[in-house]
Amino acid sequence: MTAATHSTLFPQVPDTADAVLDGLDPEQREVATALHGPVCVLAGAGTGKTRAITHRIAYGVRAGILQPSSVLAVTFTNRAAGEMRGRLRQLGAGGVQARTFHSAALRQLQYFWPKAVGGSLPRLVDRKIQLVADAAAACRIRLDRGELRDVTGEIEWSKVTQTIPADYAAAAAKAGREAPRDPAEIAQIYSAYEDLKRDRAVIDFEDVLLLTVAVLQDRHDIAEQVRSQYQHFVVDEYQDVSPLQQRLLELWLGERDSLCVVGDASQTIYSFTGATPDHLLDFRTRHPGATVVKLVRDYRSSPQVVHLANGLLSQAHGRAAEHRLELISQRPPGAEPVYAEYTDEPAEAEGAARRIRDLIASGVPAAEIAILFRTNSQSETYEQALADAGVPYQLRGAERFFDRPEVRKAGSALRAAARFGGNDALLDDADDLPSQVRAVLSGEGWTTRPPAGSGAVRERWESLAALVNLAQDFATAKTGATLADLVAELDERANAQHAPTVQGVTLASLHSAKGLEWDVVFLVGVAEGMMPITYAKTDEQVEEERRLLYVGVTRAREHLFVSWALARSPGGRAGRRPSRFLDGLRPGSVATAGRGGGGIGAGGIERGVRGGVATPVGRRSRTPARCRVCGRTLTDAGEMKLMRCEGCPSDMDEGLYERLREWRAVQAERSGQPAFCVFTDKTLMAIAETAPDDAGELARIPGVGVRKLNRFGADVLAICAGREVGDEHESD
Repeated sequence: MTAATHSTLFPQVPDTADAVLDGLDPEQREVATALHGPVCVLAGAGTGKTRAITHRIAYGVRAGILQPSSVLAVTFTNRAAGEMRGRLRQLGAGGVQARTFHSAALRQLQYFWPKAVGGSLPRLVDRKIQLVADAAAACRIRLDRGELRDVTGEIEWSKVTQTIPADYAAAAAKAGREAPRDPAEIAQIYSAYEDLKRDRAVIDFEDVLLLTVAVLQDRHDIAEQVRSQYQHFVVDEYQDVSPLQQRLLELWLGERDSLCVVGDASQTIYSFTGATPDHLLDFRTRHPGATVVKLVRDYRSSPQVVHLANGLLSQAHGRAAEHRLELISQRPPGAEPVYAEYTDEPAEAEGAARRIRDLIASGVPAAEIAILFRTNSQSETYEQALADAGVPYQLRGAERFFDRPEVRKAGSALRAAARFGGNDALLDDADDLPSQVRAVLSGEGWTTRPPAGSGAVRERWESLAALVNLAQDFATAKTGATLADLVAELDERANAQHAPTVQGVTLASLHSAKGLEWDVVFLVGVAEGMMPITYAKTDEQVEEERRLLYVGVTRAREHLFVSWALARSPGGRAGRRPSRFLDGLRPGSVATAGRGGGGIGAGGIERGVRGGVATPVGRRSRTPARCRVCGRTLTDAGEMKLMRCEGCPSDMDEGLYERLREWRAVQAERSGQPAFCVFTDKTLMAIAETAPDDAGELARIPGVGVRKLNRFGADVLAICAGREVGDEHESD
């Protein structure tokens, strides 16, 4: 998982601004150094987008171009914001604000409310669903638990799309939403809900954004105060912004364009909440001068996993599909995805549990394995199967790690031991940091062996075990670290919500797995009716289901298991079939749908020009260079010029190479420049290996730009063709 604890979580802070750029690939470096004007980063799954944007912020801060307090980085989850703060701290860019939209808006609203409205900000309601239930009762409408949850979702969607109660029915019909009740009834409940909030002087989560927008729109003095504070914005997961969040962003920006957005239309999976990729896809229209960088080098997944992910999108349709990015794996070859069919769902769960037990026995850490499903209701079957197999697990969606009662209590115990440890008999025989932590936490319930079974006792032990593992990693990374040093690190992490990994197989819905990754992923229940889900009726809804499966596939680093069951329960009718999304991809199947439309996004950079005319940098379609012998992606500049790995066999024409060298020497002498200013040795070698027949082939060789093609192209092509070169040469 992203939050895995290992020594790389404790790196040395880069010495200089330039050192921040070390280790970035060419496209990531372009992101990091594009600090002026609007920037749009189209980043495929596993391509290092968080790395690129955090290094961008850190480089700007360390180079003195950006003031830390003037930067606001916005993302969608507290976990992602915490990870971003943690990375920025490690890069020496502390002080940068990294928050969710709601957190940033709430902070501003609390500060400006007394000035804008007067008095204190109304209380933020804890349980919105209870307020919706009260509103339904006031309307004399009975809702069961499922309907109550769904109506609450409709109210949330209405608010983020800025739809008032009177317009709900028309807006829901236009958006193709299947209302859980009569739209007129939902509009009535929605109106009563708003009245109840006013009567009780409370606001909800969506009101935080709506009220912040209202204050910034109505009070230009407050808007200017916010804009003077924040002058540079970075928005992660931009494909997930709602119309309301986009409006808030526009008000934060004002007339400025110091904005960097990052997203992938192929990972748009939250449209039911009001999210839309249109803002990402229309970015160049709204900002004609924008620099656009495409990240397609996948550092997460094996070529086999990436091949399946690309195959899923190749059959997609719609606007997002037209802007898909074809990933290129940077990892060594791995295992092919495994497809498995079972008679029923319990058998499918037992099969996954058996495989997982074998994987753990072979040395795969439990925390590096995940089971991903379409709906939370599928979880129970897998919880039972894992418990029966004696496999530890954790459910995604629990409270944040450092907010757990046992973790807070353990932190207090460690803090006390750091202050008064000399008088603590528990620490008498503890010679190093890990043994000290084990001794302290043994008093909090940690034992060397986990408790049997599952439930609250096991979850408590897993939390304490995560702290023990963190202490071991910290001691390995920081020689001579003390208990006080660890406590300080825990405090930093608590502030950043940068949690260590709990050791257990992760059970998660596909939606909650977004942004995470594991060595081994089990995609279960991949059958018609579940993937796509039954209620996905329209083409747009079905395509979102395809993107959801794509997100699931791209969570896997090395091993991917895809399974489905023919029946729900033992003895049931075996009427199910594998998901249509696997047609043509799993062995023995045939594609039933035509290939999706649209072009494929290649990696590279396009810079905008003020005035609305976009121009590419270098060649128009700059894809990552690949060795023409073995096919490996090239990152070394010399290898990229040769268009092959240094170790791959060369088919260079030695005679041609020598003739080119002799010609180059004459050109260098005539111009009074060093020979490499004409062409480098690597470029001459690439020319001698390729022996181009025309200007087009010559232009495709790295190191042959437009200027050199115009000046030397005729000579080089003549030499390659075995003709004599004339004495007339173009001058500069």
